Amino acid sequence: MLLAKQTAGLAVAAFLLGALPTFAQKKGTPIFPQMPGMQTYTYRDVMKTDPATGLDRIRALGITDLECGLFAGKTAEESRKMLDERGMKCSSFGGGYDQLLTKLDEVGRNAKIMGAEYIMLAWIRRGNEFTLEQAKEAITNFNRIGKELKEKYGLTFCYHNHGYEFVKYEDGTLMDYLIKNTDPRYVSFELDLLWAKFPGADPAALLTKYGNRFKLIHLKDLRKGVEGNLSGGTPVENDVALGTGQVDIPAVLKAAHKAGVKHYYIEDESPTYAQQVPQSMAYLKSLRW
Repeated sequence: MLLAKQTAGLAVAAFLLGALPTFAQKKGTPIFPQMPGMQTYTYRDVMKTDPATGLDRIRALGITDLECGLFAGKTAEESRKMLDERGMKCSSFGGGYDQLLTKLDEVGRNAKIMGAEYIMLAWIRRGNEFTLEQAKEAITNFNRIGKELKEKYGLTFCYHNHGYEFVKYEDGTLMDYLIKNTDPRYVSFELDLLWAKFPGADPAALLTKYGNRFKLIHLKDLRKGVEGNLSGGTPVENDVALGTGQVDIPAVLKAAHKAGVKHYYIEDESPTYAQQVPQSMAYLKSLRW
């Protein structure tokens, strides 16, 4: 494994030095001085068959903070051991809606074994449209799930937007309705930048409006020229390197800093993620106040 790490590290270093566009070193304080985290779904092609290699590739980038679930074919204990061996941590643990509704204790126990602080849920829509009735049901479920996770396991529940929640409702959207009607003691949110921009929302404005309700961020960018909608889906090729798409990343990071966001995870669903992830990291490092 050590040789694999060294080889991967040399390859990444060579890529960063030679193949990436050079971002001018600007004067001033860095906007994003920390190392970003990684949503392991980015490396799903390898994680689903060889999670050890997937983790080694992420670690070779210098990234140690992960949002993930149990690794393919592994128990919570085995997954945690793989992280510990590499000096990595799972700060946010993913759970499905049905899992959280019917197997909450199992999810909570696994998350604690993995060392997580947060439980992330990324999809709740039933059918082709997200309705007010679904939103009301979700609010009831979120408050119950969040309360139980907090009181029994010390975990913070976060809902991850996926675009379809931004259907117009009253003077805002159903996303506003979800945030305003969930209990802030037990329910927080993860802001996915692409899935806020795609349906026409302004991610930075959301962070400014709702402040510390957002604890986590998925760092993603949407290809220029793409027109969004409320479907919650777009071709993966529309997921581009940070700073090359439609999202105003500096404005988002400044608003996130003020909001007190705790973790930032790169998530790149494109087939060229291996090239785009280092480019995104270099872009983040180049930003200045």
